[in-house]
Amino acid sequence: MRRSINDRSLIVSVNPTSTISEVYRLLRTKIHYLSKDHESKLIMVTSALAGEGKTTTICNLATTYALEGKKVLLIDADLRKPSLHRIFSLPNNHGLSTLLSGGTSAHSAIQETMVGYLSLLPSGPVPMNPSELIDSTAMRELLESLKQDYDVILIDTPPVLAVTDPVITSTLCDGVVMVVATGRVKKDHLRKAKEQLEHVNARMLGIVLNRMNREDQQIFYMDDYGTKG
Repeated sequence: MRRSINDRSLIVSVNPTSTISEVYRLLRTKIHYLSKDHESKLIMVTSALAGEGKTTTICNLATTYALEGKKVLLIDADLRKPSLHRIFSLPNNHGLSTLLSGGTSAHSAIQETMVGYLSLLPSGPVPMNPSELIDSTAMRELLESLKQDYDVILIDTPPVLAVTDPVITSTLCDGVVMVVATGRVKKDHLRKAKEQLEHVNARMLGIVLNRMNREDQQIFYMDDYGTKG
């Protein structure tokens, strides 16, 4: 059964003609052109620190793909502080954690959202060993299997500087997008996050600069990763 969504978080769905919705579509287009020479079917969205807007960004980006007619799967790989199920008002009894531990099937764990063509694999209950579950053969096999069923898979992770999970996840993805809250994150934090991802040869698609305009709205654009001082 489809349920309501969080209007504040999913602006692309509730107000598709807004200026912010158009910027999310621009973000989708830029990712597409950055990926022309290298398939980017499995994309991770992360940030250096908490509270930079990565979850709102990935939800709206997923929605823009779905509204384009792409079959999209959104995965909550933040097994420590999950949030995507709340944004889409869906249960979190089963999800990625129970799927990786053999407690459920993908068919039972993946849920439809109110956005057509957009499905959600929530995190599931918080496990005792999140890093071990992410860095497992089961995770690799799951993603390879899911890539056969969806046009685009977007993975939300914890912040890079918080835990090792996103660095591990980045090695399984075709590309990584980093969300940066302007005026909140120090250059040293961003540089350190970048170095951790580069150390495992993650393919960086770009930076999304968030919260830039004068009226406290959110403005996003892709910037060539690592060009800023």
